[in-house]
Amino acid sequence: MSLLMLKEVSKSFGERVLFENVSFNIENTTKMGFIGSNGVGKTTLFRTILGEEDHTGDIIKSSDLRIGVMEQTPPSSDSLTAYDYTLEVFSRFFEIEKEMEIIRLALEKGEGDTARLINRQEALNTEYIRGEGLTYRARTRSMLLGLGFSETEINLPMASLSGGQKTRLSLARTLLSEANFLLLDEPTNHLDIDSVRYLEDFLRNTNKAFIVISHDRYFLDRVTNTTIELEQRKISCYTGSYSTFLEKKQQVKLAMQRKYDNTMAEIKRIEGIIEQQKRWNRERNIRTAEHKQKSIDRLEETLEKPEEDTSKIHFRFSASRKSGNDVLKVTNLGKEYEGKKLFSDVNFEIKRGERVFLLGPNGCGKSTLYKMIKGVIPTPDNSVFFGTNVDCAYYDQDRSDITGGKDVESELWDAYPRMDRTQIRNALAAFLFRGDDVFKMTDTLSGGEKARLSLLQIMLTGANFLLLDEPTNHLDIRSKEALETALEDFEGTIFIISHDRYLINKMADKILAFENGSVNSYNMNYDDYINKIAPAVKETAEAPKTKKEPNDYQKQKKLQSDRRKLEGKIKRLEESIETTETEIANLHDEINSAGSDFEKITALSKMLEEKESEHETMLEEWESLNMELEDL
Repeated sequence: MSLLMLKEVSKSFGERVLFENVSFNIENTTKMGFIGSNGVGKTTLFRTILGEEDHTGDIIKSSDLRIGVMEQTPPSSDSLTAYDYTLEVFSRFFEIEKEMEIIRLALEKGEGDTARLINRQEALNTEYIRGEGLTYRARTRSMLLGLGFSETEINLPMASLSGGQKTRLSLARTLLSEANFLLLDEPTNHLDIDSVRYLEDFLRNTNKAFIVISHDRYFLDRVTNTTIELEQRKISCYTGSYSTFLEKKQQVKLAMQRKYDNTMAEIKRIEGIIEQQKRWNRERNIRTAEHKQKSIDRLEETLEKPEEDTSKIHFRFSASRKSGNDVLKVTNLGKEYEGKKLFSDVNFEIKRGERVFLLGPNGCGKSTLYKMIKGVIPTPDNSVFFGTNVDCAYYDQDRSDITGGKDVESELWDAYPRMDRTQIRNALAAFLFRGDDVFKMTDTLSGGEKARLSLLQIMLTGANFLLLDEPTNHLDIRSKEALETALEDFEGTIFIISHDRYLINKMADKILAFENGSVNSYNMNYDDYINKIAPAVKETAEAPKTKKEPNDYQKQKKLQSDRRKLEGKIKRLEESIETTETEIANLHDEINSAGSDFEKITALSKMLEEKESEHETMLEEWESLNMELEDL
């Protein structure tokens, strides 16, 4: 059944066209992912559907349509608890309960028309049961717990909640409402991984149709069966989830490019004929040339040049020098707040070239641990140790590296005064700050713009150890993909706090997971981690018992990613082999110059034996990795 239909809907602000001729249909089974770069007009299209924006074209709504949308402003009644505020979505049941209580008291006292009261009581009871009134309180509590609230937080007054918690309450009310069509704008914001999984399960099993704006690719693959993209003011619609969309879009792009290239080749061929006919310069030749020119004109009328992608970041992280093999060592680190233990006995090491991800639910202490490593929060002596030649660059969610009170160009220039204006402008342009964007005040930048500016500053540091706290937050999908490529090609070491499962799965060499108040280490990616510690909640993109075969495009992307990872490992291993060979040579020299110092020779010989064994192991690993690379 069709709930909603858009027919050639367009929206402009003055001369700026956000989107034009948008047409698509929402059935009661539609679960649609809505993607596009930041600022292209996705939220405006939502507002247009809701009737909050003027537009041209038609929006046809079914008489059965009931739209649910997340509230953008905090509630006015801060005296309510989080639980009571969420329960308000079931006000219909409040009224039924109130009337049923009045009827009960009337019947007990023998007041009124008994037969009429009993009939009304039965009607109300039937409506209450059919509407799932018996379970609405339990469903509300379950929803709040599933979206990351603790038992204590459920009963806190609204006035004491953070903005992120209020956003989650708005999401809970929307999901619990009696709407049959949901408009969800970035619902995974402010959710940790466990809460996102809960939301995924709800959306996969609900009978509500929805459109969800999201930059979370793993999430989109889990919950959607249709994908629309707003790009270059136009909507493209694809059947299937995000990964299917990628494959189909690539096929369409290749087909358009092939058609364009073939048409241009045909035009060039005909132009050669025209040039030849003109050289012969006879009447018949001139008529032939004119006829051929008409053929070119017809081809050029239908010629559609593929549009260049100007909305993608282009950058590369480069380390100015190589660190030692030991990059970071954390020993017996703990933290308490107001007598409450946040975490304790945290121990881990990070070696050169590793890609390490720190996972855990909101509030477990990830950002606190990050700040302790950064030195913002004091730590006991020798609990945080950085290795030799380690140059750190930090990225935090607070954007503390952006001072404010300046325009974008001045912010970057003050940080890197040795760069000239051309270099500054080129660097900013690579991060999509073009034209008048460079004169925007940093205080007015959006979350995505601040994220891009912070990443640019980190890129210019030349650091060999990147500590990144939620680097993909506020980035659109294209920017996330550009960041992933840059991080994969980075030759240094990376330590990332992230809820981005797509990023974790693609890059992780090691996962550090907050579990039971401490941190455990696993040498695996996200999917393997979930399978190892939580097989009951194993994540699958399809039905639990059906493994979806990857398509050719996905295979090619995975192959490229695997190849880059292997090449990076081989390069880092070759550097370690070279270092070890130098150390072995130095040990030989020291033994030869030790003379008759037997104790020194014995100690050096033992060290030499260990180094040679280490060297042999590395050579075996190098040979194995190269064979694996040849297979790829």
